[in-house]
Amino acid sequence: MTGAQMIVEALKREGVDVIFGYPGGAVIDIYDELYKTPEIKHVLVRHEQGATHAADGYARSTGRVGVCLVTSGPGATNTVTGIATAYMDSIPIVILTGQVPTKLIGNDAFQEVDITGITRPCTKHNFLVKRTEDLPRILRAAFHIARTGRPGPVLVDLPKDVQQGKAEFYWPEDLKLRSYHPVYDPHPRQVERAYRLLESSTRPVILVGGGVIASGAHEEVKELAERLNIPVTMTLMGLGGFPGTHPQSLGMLGMHGTYYANMAVANSDLILAVGARFDDRVTGKVDAFAPMAKIIHIDIDPTSIQKNVRVDVPIVGDCKRVLEKLLEIVKEVGRPEKIWREQFKEWWEQIEIWKKRYPLSYKQEGEYIKPQFVIEKLYELTKGEAIITTEVGQNQMWAAQYYKFDKPRTLITSGGLGTMGFGFPAAIGAQMGNPDKMVIDIAGDGSIQMNIQEMATAMEQGLPVKVIILNNGYLGMVRQWQELFYERRYSAVKFQVTPDFVKLAEAYGALGLRATKIEEVEPVLKQALESDRLTLVDIHIAPEEGVFPMVPAGRATTEMILV
Repeated sequence: MTGAQMIVEALKREGVDVIFGYPGGAVIDIYDELYKTPEIKHVLVRHEQGATHAADGYARSTGRVGVCLVTSGPGATNTVTGIATAYMDSIPIVILTGQVPTKLIGNDAFQEVDITGITRPCTKHNFLVKRTEDLPRILRAAFHIARTGRPGPVLVDLPKDVQQGKAEFYWPEDLKLRSYHPVYDPHPRQVERAYRLLESSTRPVILVGGGVIASGAHEEVKELAERLNIPVTMTLMGLGGFPGTHPQSLGMLGMHGTYYANMAVANSDLILAVGARFDDRVTGKVDAFAPMAKIIHIDIDPTSIQKNVRVDVPIVGDCKRVLEKLLEIVKEVGRPEKIWREQFKEWWEQIEIWKKRYPLSYKQEGEYIKPQFVIEKLYELTKGEAIITTEVGQNQMWAAQYYKFDKPRTLITSGGLGTMGFGFPAAIGAQMGNPDKMVIDIAGDGSIQMNIQEMATAMEQGLPVKVIILNNGYLGMVRQWQELFYERRYSAVKFQVTPDFVKLAEAYGALGLRATKIEEVEPVLKQALESDRLTLVDIHIAPEEGVFPMVPAGRATTEMILV
């Protein structure tokens, strides 16, 4: 086979059914083979960043590896933001980049760039293929590394002569990578230690992170929480890992978390953290984080344990398998649920006091539409059954607070990197992977403009994605910080020119709708949700509405600004 034929054959063997890409001279041979391969659908994006975000959205919503294909030079460098986004959130994608012929590498050839060097810090692994005969082995390894252990992006750089060369095709079914052996099963003694801490605690909290969703451990989390009657809080990436409507759910914690989640963590005597990184948005001031709590930390990535906070019981392993072992001990010991309930009775009474004192709330007053009202109405109309993608900023936090995520893989958002422009192309990827589901991008008028060219992609593919633009005329989150901490010196956050989103939608052949009054919100949302094509809804919200609660950067999570 030629190298290009090998690449397409490898994609088929890995079960790839859709690939997001943008052609160029350095990958034209691969595109010629894709032309002959109808079983792999190619989605032509309008910018390479859109390709990586779409592959990312596909992966997050399906649990499968997302794939994108771009040309060399600027095509490759345009993927870097999307690669870093996937890396920070542990998302399995494979990025195939064209490269100049091997003999020209290092000679500053046309559209040459050292993309493996550029992406080394933000990929789980990357490869520069130098021989055609190595292609099957490397592509097999790329998919294996991307999806196993702590998932992540893997880049494969493909010189043109490697694509055009010929060699014998050999597919390695039994792949052995000498230095790559993720640990899935936990050490039994560590699991026993974790159980003993749970049994002796009086104020425990389960902290659910994105690892619960990656490993499919949501049912085990729910069973453990219910059997032991323990409150559960989630990171942004963990939303959906435990039902948001469950009576034991405290919602999200951290910088824009609920008052009661932050207070519960701060006053707990034990935190069972499952697949969470303890990043700064969750911990606030690290020295003041959960000062009375012992911490059990379950994670498949040993480098994530003890990185940010001290840990009393580290457990390296797959979240699902660790929780299965922990549940086995719970069942073997056979401690009655009545005893667990009695043990945490006072703890729950205190949590209920916090819930009543400061619930999530907002004031719907005056003529302005409040964004929280829009999210609540969207949740009501969709019955919580939609896949929600978000852009980044205030729109993202309002969605996290007011849309209740009961199922995993229903919130698709850029957590670690906070990438504006992520939500819309990610929605395209999610819709491609879930053609029978409702996919909605909750956006801000700033973020949506960063990749709005992908409207052409959505229209070309006939995707009925819904985009709800919370339009406040500002870069809202930066404006909020300037209001609170910079004496309202609004520097470079007010949009002087904003497109007419309704006309823009119509220019692409999509449906454009607008709401400027409270009474227009529900009928406009209903019309959008009933639409069978790409629909943009421009909702003019209160210009200076803030996201609260809010923990100022560098402060303890108990130092919340509530209104």
